[in-house]
Amino acid sequence: MGKAKALVEIRSLARSHTRTAIRVLVGIMRSKDATPAARVSAANAILDRGWGKATQPLENSDGALELIHRIERVIVHPESRDRESA
Repeated sequence: MGKAKALVEIRSLARSHTRTAIRVLVGIMRSKDATPAARVSAANAILDRGWGKATQPLENSDGALELIHRIERVIVHPESRDRESA
C-alpha cells in the first residue's frame, strides 16, 4: 500500500469516530470532576472543529500596523488613494 493510500485510510478511520470523539469532548467539557484546564481544552477543541481556529492577532508593532493601513488604502479604499495622488 502506498503512503498516500495509507493516509487516506487513516483519515477515513479517524473521521468514522467523529461523533464519539465529539461526545467525549462534550462530556469532559461538562464534567464537574474534570480539571478546569481539561474543560477549557475540550471546549476549545469543540469550537475549533465547529467554527475553525480563531485568527491570531498580529503583534502590536508599528510595522504591522502600517502594513494593515497600507492594505486598507490600496484594497479596501482605492478611491481615496487615487485622490491622494492627484
